Amino acid sequence: MSEVLVIGAGVVGLAVARAVARRGHTVVVAEAAGAIGTGVSARSSEVIHGGMYYPEGSLRARHCIAGAAMLYAFCASHGVPHRACGKLIVATDETERAAIAKIHARGVANGVEGLTLIDGAEARTLEPNLACVAALHAPGTGIIDSHALMLALQGDIEDRGGAIAFHSPVAGLARTGGAWVATVNGDELAFDAVVNAGGLGAHGVAARAAGYPSERIPPRILAKGSYFGCLGRPAFSRLIYPAPVEGGLGIHLTLDLAGRMRFGPDVEWIEAENYDVDPGRADAFVRAIRRYWPGLPEGALTPDYAGIRPKLTGAGAPAADFLIDGPAEHGLAGLVHLFGIESPGLTSSLSLAEEVADRLCP
Repeated sequence: MSEVLVIGAGVVGLAVARAVARRGHTVVVAEAAGAIGTGVSARSSEVIHGGMYYPEGSLRARHCIAGAAMLYAFCASHGVPHRACGKLIVATDETERAAIAKIHARGVANGVEGLTLIDGAEARTLEPNLACVAALHAPGTGIIDSHALMLALQGDIEDRGGAIAFHSPVAGLARTGGAWVATVNGDELAFDAVVNAGGLGAHGVAARAAGYPSERIPPRILAKGSYFGCLGRPAFSRLIYPAPVEGGLGIHLTLDLAGRMRFGPDVEWIEAENYDVDPGRADAFVRAIRRYWPGLPEGALTPDYAGIRPKLTGAGAPAADFLIDGPAEHGLAGLVHLFGIESPGLTSSLSLAEEVADRLCP
């Protein structure tokens, strides 16, 4: 039995800790904040993605599809609120037909089940308020209470003897005598293995790991996404996504489990963390939304919240895959860094966790 340190109590860190604990190892999760899921995991769309956007064979495609199945099963067994509401990816004019056809082909190649291309009239039978010339129907997409998910993961960790240490930033890591020694709040603690699931802080943790080559640390690029809530009764029962845009999936309509509509995220490339929602961005939201929902009432949008995607590539560059840097890649036993775990990180979390556990403690 090994003693494992997981850095970061977001959804991926908690999933990794649970996977390791389920294999009989002793796990400690070190979290700099005072609660679980206060970073990237607290500011997502809370969508269970289907896996049709990502290149065939990529980690994002593989873990999204496997992770979605695992997530639905976990929610059912642990009472985590969720709903498989489905979504429509829409072409609002003829120029966008090719884009959604490409997503359909990619999804089929990735093994996503149930995808159907439909025309605008059929889409409006599903969602009468929708304006589009064609759509891709993805019935397997869902929504989830992400905080309830993280609480359930925490419960599984603690049920197996694991612990979460809050207010515990890791100031340093060093390989000493066959163990990793972590400096936490002035104390030096030895572990057999370490997983860096620090989200936006993962690059800093890696830089503080003695012996880990600095040239292996990828760029840290921040893409902020703002969300706006929508006043009034919900006009849709499914999620509505436009054709994707550079840096994201476009300003889409999501629903929470109470049925409340919200829109976002957009893409704003930033240099430092900042979670303010600029009310002035509403004008661009209105223009984007009215392409697929012309009936959006005037003045219905209200600033809601913002999240930051931990990207590895910036504006104009192809989206990077998840980066799992483990012993087989960097040569240091018992150390795994996770970089660039953005969307579909929540959906992928349980599947990603099994791969990390396989690499550290099969």
